[in-house]
Amino acid sequence: MAQRFDAIVIGTGQSGPPLAVRLGASGRKTAVIERAAFGGTCVNVGCTPTKAYVACARAAHVARHAADFGVRIGNATQGGAENGAQGDDVSVDLAFVKARKDRIIGASRDGVERWLRNAPNVTVLQGHARFTGAHTVSVALASGETVLLEAPEIFVNTGTRAAVPELPGLDRIRYETNSTMLALETLPAHLAIVGGSYVALEFAQVFRRFGSRVTVLVRGQRILAREDDDVAQAVQDVLAREGVEFRFGNAPRSVAPLGASGTGGMTGDVVGTSAEAGLVHPDGIRIELEHETLDVSHLLFATGRIPNTDDLGLDAAGIERDKHGLISVDGELRTRVPGVWAIGDVNGRGAFTHTSYDDYQIVAANLFDGVSRSADARIPAYAVFVDPPLARVGLSEREVRASGRPALIATMPMSRVGRARERGETDGFMKTLVDAQTRRILGATIFGIEGDEAIHTFIDTMTADAPYTTLQYAMHIHPTVSELVPTLLDGLRPLA
Repeated sequence: MAQRFDAIVIGTGQSGPPLAVRLGASGRKTAVIERAAFGGTCVNVGCTPTKAYVACARAAHVARHAADFGVRIGNATQGGAENGAQGDDVSVDLAFVKARKDRIIGASRDGVERWLRNAPNVTVLQGHARFTGAHTVSVALASGETVLLEAPEIFVNTGTRAAVPELPGLDRIRYETNSTMLALETLPAHLAIVGGSYVALEFAQVFRRFGSRVTVLVRGQRILAREDDDVAQAVQDVLAREGVEFRFGNAPRSVAPLGASGTGGMTGDVVGTSAEAGLVHPDGIRIELEHETLDVSHLLFATGRIPNTDDLGLDAAGIERDKHGLISVDGELRTRVPGVWAIGDVNGRGAFTHTSYDDYQIVAANLFDGVSRSADARIPAYAVFVDPPLARVGLSEREVRASGRPALIATMPMSRVGRARERGETDGFMKTLVDAQTRRILGATIFGIEGDEAIHTFIDTMTADAPYTTLQYAMHIHPTVSELVPTLLDGLRPLA
């Protein structure tokens, strides 16, 4: 006989736990089901651990450039190691970096679990959930027991996982994804990364700064396909200056192991890099590309994400998925099955932690607060946590041009920003576009120091549906990055 609940939440990613707690607080008897680690992708293999690595990589980068600020570390010289992450007596202990990361995510993961287990009216089950009907869920518990639950309200929050392309020879090598890359305790001698988007670039810069040779393999002719050309080129220039190598139009065709278990030894340049850096590598991997052969020690796939919907029994519930496996929802995040919602990455309405949390806020507003909210009204915003960060909100210049609407544009190099000059970090620029008739901000991009924070001046103004002059006339604190946003807006001109 099924155990009766008022609500069931499947998955404990960013939106699931706060919603479960809110459901319990409303008096609903709520079941929360988690089959793996509490906290989902963000806490365990996404934002939290990767940004911990970004912080460590930046510390190494700053140490190498300490002499530029008159700070002497060992044999550091002015100018640092622009074209190589080695040198200046700075090295990275990846085992220590990993242990630090593990402590951080462990505290977060344990905090999510304690929060749920101590929440009133919330029951936590650890196991694999599968729909057996529109409002019934079978749970294969970790203990081996299977229980059946039913509830009039069910919320699917199962997230996504790394996508790996099908390649000949893939079953003969060890390859990495964003998850397994975070488990390494020795630095790769030569890391090849397949992909040219956010995850690929963050890992590329991190491991280059850690000391690995890094080659990024991009199927197309540019990185960051969603961004404007000038933005993508600026990011590429920064990473290339630090020694990240890019191969464009050169997707992998097959892979094979090297060394004693494979087809031969590693090429001389890779062995030399490994010996000079004192790094450890496995036998190695040979990658057959469209136009060349590349021998590396490690291979990371950063080629997108796929939703965790293939083993949920969605057909038994009548829940529809699109061709990518994402659950179809309306603006209130309801599926076409009454009483069933899909929240977080699994619904395709945003692939970020902040969009997942906003999903919770949308559902909570509609269920508990008497406020009508819809994801249809959400303004897209995100950041790429390379250093300096790239932050975006709203439409890109390319999208504004494609719309054909009359618009204004303004750009400003980060070298105009006092905070950037004072810190010696003047890479990048700001850009914004405004509707010439309504005076509403259409979008903004900041690639530069603290851009991931300064972008919120645009996000807030756009969310308030205020004219750009509201931001232009605001008095900002000096010296900050945000204080140059009104100055940027002073330079608006017609988009030619």
